Amino acid sequence: MAAAPLAVSLGDPAGIGPELIAEAWSQRGSLDLPPFAVIGGAGVLVEAARSRGIELPVAAISEPAETAAMFDKALPVLGTVNGVYTPGEKSSAGAQLALASLEAACALTVEGKAGAVITMPVAKSQLAAVGFTHPGQTEFVAAACGVAAADAVMMLAGPSLRAVPLTVHCSLADVPHLLTTDLIVRKGRVVARALERDFGIQTPRLALCGLNPHAGEDGRMGDEEQRIIAPAIARLVEEGIAATGPHPADALFAHRARETYDVALAMYHDQALIPLKALDFDEGVNVTLGLPIVRTSPDHGTAFPIAGKGLADPGATISAIRMAAACAARRQAARG
Repeated sequence: MAAAPLAVSLGDPAGIGPELIAEAWSQRGSLDLPPFAVIGGAGVLVEAARSRGIELPVAAISEPAETAAMFDKALPVLGTVNGVYTPGEKSSAGAQLALASLEAACALTVEGKAGAVITMPVAKSQLAAVGFTHPGQTEFVAAACGVAAADAVMMLAGPSLRAVPLTVHCSLADVPHLLTTDLIVRKGRVVARALERDFGIQTPRLALCGLNPHAGEDGRMGDEEQRIIAPAIARLVEEGIAATGPHPADALFAHRARETYDVALAMYHDQALIPLKALDFDEGVNVTLGLPIVRTSPDHGTAFPIAGKGLADPGATISAIRMAAACAARRQAARG
């Protein structure tokens, strides 16, 4: 059975998403990329491609199943929703186009017409202004799948590191109050299952960071490690999950340390994202674990200041496409 094509949402049309989609398609042959279709924004894509010196042929399709037949000759675009390409100039109309593309791409994937969804970067403040009520695209995709936000886990993945922030878009001051043993166990389970199912790791090794400097140093610098994190690790181990820690976060991301685990579970956003972006910025992928569908996204933002200037690197977009295809293929193989 042939793999279903991938669905790509446009992202904010004033950001770097459209030009990176065009760049990825232009390198499809040399990179052996799987077929993908973009949802809406045909005119935006053509103009964004021109900003990088690419003459982009576009093929209008009415069903994702038409993608493979067109992909070698033109970039398949599904849907007539479009907009004006104004790089760096975010607008309400652009946010509406981004939201329409995101909604349709997710719906097609939930329906099984697309094998996975790749979401390009959006401006959360712009989306909020047009009625988007979710903290980010991860929560939106989870809701579209009927999955509780707490069971949709964000993992950042690159060639050097996989990292999961257990608390995400919140104040650093709120982190100690949001961390609980149950939260760590719940998300640890999701991570372990997903690494086995989607990444083919038979016995995933989870390394959990401490919250405080030196992992609290036996309570001298905070007791969250002893009171919250260590009990969570013990419960995961009891369930047969290879979990270790709490590890001092300042040493866990060194080269030799990274060889001892498959994913690092960090206690807060920057504890996970700083090392990932330092090591793998141009190839980092945001993948949502715990969903009935595969969803990835390049791990960068809209980058409005450089949009349309030919400066944005397509590496993370290409990696997101490849990772989505690989995870979808593993799920399909498991289904037989």
